[in-house]
Amino acid sequence: MADADSGRDPSAFVGRLLEVMEREIVPLTAAGVEAGNKIFGAAILARSDLSVVVAATNDETANPLWHGEINAIKQFFELRSRPAPADCVFLATHEPCSLCLSGITWSGFDNFSYLFSHTDSADRFEIPYDIDILTSVYAVPDPDRSEVMSGRDYYNRTNRYFTSVDLMPAASAHHPDVVARLIATYSRLSDTYQRRKGAGSITLA
Repeated sequence: MADADSGRDPSAFVGRLLEVMEREIVPLTAAGVEAGNKIFGAAILARSDLSVVVAATNDETANPLWHGEINAIKQFFELRSRPAPADCVFLATHEPCSLCLSGITWSGFDNFSYLFSHTDSADRFEIPYDIDILTSVYAVPDPDRSEVMSGRDYYNRTNRYFTSVDLMPAASAHHPDVVARLIATYSRLSDTYQRRKGAGSITLA
């Protein structure tokens, strides 16, 4: 489970992360979408009590690097007083892209959890660039076959730097009503973003 080392009840842990998404991240994202930004957001919580240290959303209209996770990391390190990254739980609304995977790693966070997968981003929310970049830039062909193996995972979800956790299975099992609300909310936000993007859109919009 996402926080197995803490002894917390898994259902309560997942419920708290969903609560943070709904109450802390969604309002920021709604405002961000109105300003022309994508739907991705993140929060950093203190591992000790799961209090929110920072919540943020995508701000690519200000800087194309300010993805939700990167914006959260930026704000985290701007705090005068903050816990160590290793003492935090990193929450992403959507599975991090290659930029955000690197940002999380370089910043010293040893975990992240997400609700919506890369496939969700591509299929449900019509933003395919995470998968496209991971496969186009990072997927190296098998030297014996001269092609990238189909079905190959996009990154190592458990490695020496971090553990990645897909919240959707546990969230759907323990908190189906909240998951349904979040799916509906992000679908509406996605529809708004897709309708409003145009000639003035940011790179990879």
